[in-house]
Amino acid sequence: MVATTSTGRDGWSSRSAFILAAIGSAVGLGNLVRFPAEAGANGGGAFVLFYILCIVLIGLPVLLSETLIGRHGQAAAPESYRKVAEESGASKSWELVATLGVLSAFLVLSFYCVLGGWVLYYMYLFVADLIATGVSGPAFDGMSFEAVDALFPAMIANGPVTVVLNLIFLAITLFFVARGVSGGIEKVAVYLMPLFFVLLVGITIYSLIGGASQETFDYLFTFEPEKLTGEVMLAAVGQAFFSLSLGVAGMVTYGAYVSREVNLAGTSAIIGAADTSVALVAGLCIFPIVIAAGLTPNGGLGLMFQTLPHAFQEIPFGSLIGLAFFIMVGFAALTSSVALMEVPSAWVIDQFRLPRPAAVLLVTALAAVFGTLSALSTGMLSGFHPLGFLPMFEGLGFLDTLDTLTSKLTMPIGALFTAVFIGWIADKRLVDAENGLSGGLHYLWRFLVRWFCPLALLLILLGGIFPDRAAQLFAALGGGEVQSAEVAE
Repeated sequence: MVATTSTGRDGWSSRSAFILAAIGSAVGLGNLVRFPAEAGANGGGAFVLFYILCIVLIGLPVLLSETLIGRHGQAAAPESYRKVAEESGASKSWELVATLGVLSAFLVLSFYCVLGGWVLYYMYLFVADLIATGVSGPAFDGMSFEAVDALFPAMIANGPVTVVLNLIFLAITLFFVARGVSGGIEKVAVYLMPLFFVLLVGITIYSLIGGASQETFDYLFTFEPEKLTGEVMLAAVGQAFFSLSLGVAGMVTYGAYVSREVNLAGTSAIIGAADTSVALVAGLCIFPIVIAAGLTPNGGLGLMFQTLPHAFQEIPFGSLIGLAFFIMVGFAALTSSVALMEVPSAWVIDQFRLPRPAAVLLVTALAAVFGTLSALSTGMLSGFHPLGFLPMFEGLGFLDTLDTLTSKLTMPIGALFTAVFIGWIADKRLVDAENGLSGGLHYLWRFLVRWFCPLALLLILLGGIFPDRAAQLFAALGGGEVQSAEVAE
């Protein structure tokens, strides 16, 4: 069944298809490795509760705002903003907010597929290890700790390998996006997201039964309110923002394919709850086997590509569990990269009236150029610092420069102006007709999107540029102390 929107555009075949696609867009590498480490390092239960509060008070209002713009506009993100602005008697220049989001999505896509390529490489390693050592034994049996630890730096330093892996992951993403919304993007979500959840639950059960479950619960959920300092609150706010992939016009684009019968408020709540649940369960999936192996659950990519392979060395069925884990991560990375590619592709289709396959191929070609530079930035181009003359980007290679540029500048700016646009500029009747809210929830949402969200997003932006000062401001607002500050990345 090929679904169409009210304007005749290709669209989601059902409400559940949209929800799965939106969850797939939000759930990515950050949910699986960044959130658990942030929670464990920043006060456990205090961080988790504050994070959930931020999801409810900041993430969901902005998520609903982006989606309703797309559903009303029924077009690529800039055109949807322009339509809402014109019908509200405002300047068409508000479309620049969405244009910034399109640029952010493209830049994130170009380096995200590099990370996706790394996941493909580790899938290959575990397949080869499974064949060599069998199903029941530990992973990398016979290899030293140092040898396993060296696999990751050796891979990212190998320019030809990382470039090819990036191109393969880009090609897989292109294949599904070029087939359209109902014919490709929806199918990725409908088939891969249920498999993702099955793998996540299965590995979590194995991990809790065979690993350090009690220590994990203590690490993640022990409530220590004295640890809720200014920098911890700032980290929680930033994590809530980035977890839902706000500021890249993704939900504006996906919202354009939603039918008028879908209640956007209800679906936004489901998306936010699912995204948060994945982040919480990911900690229960990863940390029991890491802690049981006597390893430190550090955050970032090192947790996924170095710490976890060591943990798989210490458990029965290590090769099998390791392969299942990286397949699960691969599914999450693919659904996110598909969403990221769709944002600029939809813009190219609307802007230049190109057929979808040509538009997607053009976006892929440009992303391949940026992706190649990102892939080589961890090896032969490690000395290339494109924006190194700016203090914020000093010493950063091409991949880290794109990551910092988008996460600390363009994405928060886009989300900030989206909240201002919906809260203060867009016609109230137009917004009320789309948001699916009524009664007290409606008034609460309008208060949040007008006042609270802009302030919080401004703090996220300041936290990226001036982390120490932003943490001090958060501490002053919350009555906490400041030790050191770094915004969640």
